Amino acid sequence: MKIKLLFLLIILVLPPTTEGKEPTRVACIGNSITYGYGLKNRSEECYPAVLGIMLGENYTVENFGISARTLLNKGDHPYMQEKLFTEARAFCPDIVIIKLGTNDTKPHNWKYGKEFRKDLSALIDSFRCEGNPRIYLCYPATVYGTKWGINDSTIVHGVIPAIKKTARRKKVKIIDLHTPTSGMPENFPDRVHPNANGARILAQTVYQAITSEKKR
Repeated sequence: MKIKLLFLLIILVLPPTTEGKEPTRVACIGNSITYGYGLKNRSEECYPAVLGIMLGENYTVENFGISARTLLNKGDHPYMQEKLFTEARAFCPDIVIIKLGTNDTKPHNWKYGKEFRKDLSALIDSFRCEGNPRIYLCYPATVYGTKWGINDSTIVHGVIPAIKKTARRKKVKIIDLHTPTSGMPENFPDRVHPNANGARILAQTVYQAITSEKKR
């Protein structure tokens, strides 16, 4: 009897273990940069895959990136009209990383730029309907040319200010991927998409944002 009581007391005073705890689910929402377009080993070199390795076994990171997609619902390929968007919500993420806006800078898309904040708010709300995840809005990575009509000027003067205002209004965090990727055209071979080194920089920046938030 005394042995049983002693065993019970030990169980009560020991701190709970993390064994059996569900991994933190991270959904990476984005376009071809998130998807990993142009990488030789996309499944291992894209930024969500690298992020998953950095975060470790207590996290499950899923790549929900689709090439050429826009945030704008009136854009040529709206992300929110894709099946993968529905799957991202069904994933029930604990953390959502939203990196959209690069393809929106194409002139035929940015003519609807005034609706960017509204559509971004709708995207945020769609994930909040499924729970209360931590949501991060990413500034797009630096663009070094005008291939496909994508341009850095619209990112700097249009997309980034819209993201900043939306983040403030919706009370979500920002991850600046534009500044860390500036001044390194060698990491963007086609002037838009990062190589493995560039993708690693994206992953490292997102990793620092997620883990620094956790420590607070």
